[in-house]
Amino acid sequence: MNRAPDFIDTLVDRFDATVFDARKEHVRLRLVVTGEGEWDVVIEDGAARVVPAGARADAVLSAEAASWRRLAADLRRGMDEFRSGRLAVCRNLHAGVGFLIATSGAREPHRLRFRSIETASVRISTMEAGTGAPVLAIHGLGATMMSFLPTVAALSDRFRVIALDLPGFGDSDKPIRAAYDARFFADACIDLLDALDVERAHVIGNSLGGRVALEIAMRHPDRVGGLGLLTPALAWRRERPLLPLLRLARPELGLVQLAPRPVVKAIIHRLIPNAHEGPAAAGVDEFLRVYLTPAGRAALYAAARQIYLDEPYGEEGFWTRLAALQTDTLFVWGRRDRLVPIAFARHVRDTLPRARHLELDCGHVPQIERPRETHAALASFLSEVPRAAIART
Repeated sequence: MNRAPDFIDTLVDRFDATVFDARKEHVRLRLVVTGEGEWDVVIEDGAARVVPAGARADAVLSAEAASWRRLAADLRRGMDEFRSGRLAVCRNLHAGVGFLIATSGAREPHRLRFRSIETASVRISTMEAGTGAPVLAIHGLGATMMSFLPTVAALSDRFRVIALDLPGFGDSDKPIRAAYDARFFADACIDLLDALDVERAHVIGNSLGGRVALEIAMRHPDRVGGLGLLTPALAWRRERPLLPLLRLARPELGLVQLAPRPVVKAIIHRLIPNAHEGPAAAGVDEFLRVYLTPAGRAALYAAARQIYLDEPYGEEGFWTRLAALQTDTLFVWGRRDRLVPIAFARHVRDTLPRARHLELDCGHVPQIERPRETHAALASFLSEVPRAAIART
């Protein structure tokens, strides 16, 4: 195998392990220089080294030689090349982006960084950048914190943005017998804020993450500044015919289910338009790398089951408790969302007449499908939340 190009050596020489915690003692990345060759970077014991391409890599980064040279020459070009599509990352977005950040040469204390945080309950994987009022970002069902990578980039110039992998997802711990309901996730988020010494934070969430954000605000209103809810999952108001069956179903069956990657990937591509391109393709890879593990699959089944079982009414019912919410709130809805229909907005307006609403021409993930409008709305809204409602840390 030919010796690696100088620009790859330059990147590896800049590797900074303090901003990249991959939760594994040994990480292998494949760097592909289109039309010229490929080399592996092995990260272990806090150091990186170049080796010939060999064993299966955890992540694959592919680009033309010109892009790699720009990365090596300009310390800040890594994320620009990735966002523009000139650099593709597949299999493990966390590991691939972590490598780009760790080789950027940036040294500012509030630069983008990945960390694993030991909380009172579980170890949680985080992605953080910026300074100012803290913002906790919570991903949706089947996603990971990487779905908020555009949000971290967009808001970190004025906020300290902390995106997390919920327990059971991404690189966080996956306790087998956890409830994986809204309360469990909300308690885990509070444990994370405690571990980070954050007394109060704005909270934003997409899909399941929006439901968790609401749960945090309803159970711990003193810990939340403003709420930014992106197509949040909400308790069903209509009759649920599968309720008796799902109450009996055991999500632990996911521990033994055989789920070949090609079969699952084919199903996803039928459900998600353009799932083979750009950010959507990276999101599919993030889903697959968790779903195709027994613990990750069991957690996904459990969380999906709990969304359906979420009681709408009664003393502990979602809509009953939601009516008492006092937190400043912005709801962002997708007009083409097939999972959380925009019709829910009418029910929310009836229940929370003070809440703000934004409708966008998108599906279920506004921060990726309509990033400019979504992040402009979030930045404006969170900046207007009264100073008394948020503690700067």
